[in-house]
Amino acid sequence: MYAEERQQHIADVARREGRVDVAELSAVLSVTGETIRRDLSVLERQGLLRRVHGGAIPVERLGFEPAFAARDTVLTAEKDRIAKAALAEVPAEGAILLDAGSTTGRLADALPVDRELTVVTHSLTIAMALSARPNLTLMLLGGRLRGRTLATVDAWALHALRDTFVEVAFIATNGVSVERGLTTPDTAEATVKRAAVASAQRTVLLADHTKVGNDCFARFADLADIDTFITDTGIDAAVGAEIAAAGPILITA
Repeated sequence: MYAEERQQHIADVARREGRVDVAELSAVLSVTGETIRRDLSVLERQGLLRRVHGGAIPVERLGFEPAFAARDTVLTAEKDRIAKAALAEVPAEGAILLDAGSTTGRLADALPVDRELTVVTHSLTIAMALSARPNLTLMLLGGRLRGRTLATVDAWALHALRDTFVEVAFIATNGVSVERGLTTPDTAEATVKRAAVASAQRTVLLADHTKVGNDCFARFADLADIDTFITDTGIDAAVGAEIAAAGPILITA
């Protein structure tokens, strides 16, 4: 097993069981404890786990929200495939909304140069990436800027969204499950995401498979509110079927 595969296994176990133990992982994976500790350090730097004595805990269990820079370097190939698949959901013209997130950011980079679109976003990084595109009309929502996500929140952003209508909203999430729907750690961010979903004729969720099964503090949408969910092939087939049965069309890329 390669290091990347081993680390993915460790992250999956941590999310499923709520924690991982160095000694147990060492025995199951037939590697030394030092190797496991190095893997845990890598996963902690990626913002996926928080190390504790004897093991690690997934950050979602701590209510911890990884910074944008940390999330943007994780599962890049999967996020690129999701963004490419999402291009099929972009209308030929009209208005779309791009939620703040590392996967929605990749969709922003991939937007066609031959379509006249209005793009609404509360993400500073997405706005900067699209600011020089002559075929796009960029609408940046105001409000308080959250340093962790580089997204605007609170009353100014919500006031603008109440008077906004878009054909498609591309939404990101920290967690998605059949039981809890779509969730995120921060209540201010959840409120903006909820308003973004309400502003759209159709809602497309972009999230890699590691978000599936996570439940964070604040819910902002139910699966029934989502028209299409685009994820990667790492999603468990049975869980994917349960999600699809709850409402959205499931696409794996």
